[in-house]
Amino acid sequence: MIRRAMVALVLALGLAGCGAGSAVSDLGKVVEGAPGATTPVEVRKGQRFSLSLTEGQWDLKAVPDAKVASFISEEHLDGRTYFVFNAKHPGSTRVEITGQAEASFSITVRNS
Repeated sequence: MIRRAMVALVLALGLAGCGAGSAVSDLGKVVEGAPGATTPVEVRKGQRFSLSLTEGQWDLKAVPDAKVASFISEEHLDGRTYFVFNAKHPGSTRVEITGQAEASFSITVRNS
């Protein structure tokens, strides 16, 4: 909880002089993943969430099922990469991220 508040504060301070559209101001629920692991993610319909990995070069291998979650942006903050999404409709999907290794996130969107 404190970490999320600090991330939001740093983002707010960092965006003060930025133009529109240069970064997302709300990372939502942050879920930290790990290289070589599959991390479960449970979110509510309409909730914003971010998949986070340690520093390094990370790329989305494929976006998730757009009916379940939509990709918003990729952000870099404090040596971490955040892939920001919006939970759309109930269901399950998977996100694969590649880089120095592979990381997977198993996403479940619930109604409430």
